[in-house]
Amino acid sequence: MSEPAVRSAREFDAEPVALLLYESAAAMYDRFTGGRERAIRLLARAFESSGNNASREVITVAEIDGRVAGALAGFPVQETVSRAGGFLRLALRTSPPWRWPGATWLYWSGARAVPNPPDAAYYVDALAVEEALRRRGAARALLAAAEDRARELEMPTIALDTSLDNKPARALYLNAGYDEVAYRPAGRGLPGFVALVKRLA
Repeated sequence: MSEPAVRSAREFDAEPVALLLYESAAAMYDRFTGGRERAIRLLARAFESSGNNASREVITVAEIDGRVAGALAGFPVQETVSRAGGFLRLALRTSPPWRWPGATWLYWSGARAVPNPPDAAYYVDALAVEEALRRRGAARALLAAAEDRARELEMPTIALDTSLDNKPARALYLNAGYDEVAYRPAGRGLPGFVALVKRLA
């Protein structure tokens, strides 16, 4: 079996990346947009727009046998608020007005539900691998690429978070050298989260 090939996202990756980012948090995207198809359309538009947390410039993909198998969205923690705000503005512009209050509430509640990463960290906002291509090294290759990017930016740590009940993801991160550093319990209709950090040599 071939090893994953990691590269920056390109214009023609919009569809597979949108599908993967959706799968990284499908239930939340469904609530935010009103359903799977709306969510995937929004993520494809976000990929094609600069300045948000799903923009092409922050996406790295892993290919296996010429097929996009995984995607990672990552950027410095200092960009989190502006990029998340860019995504929210795009979502509101493309949603009917009656969805605005619920989407805005979910956006702010979700931001408060996740533990805060360290200020001087490179933040992995999303990571997903196509189910049929899992356990072939795509996730590890993407994490390694994110760590390389953090080093290029002279950032001492890399941070991410996942839901408390996502045991496969937690095991992946722990095996890759991450430490679980903070926990937030489930509440107000949102899942619980765990924050993970890895100090880079």
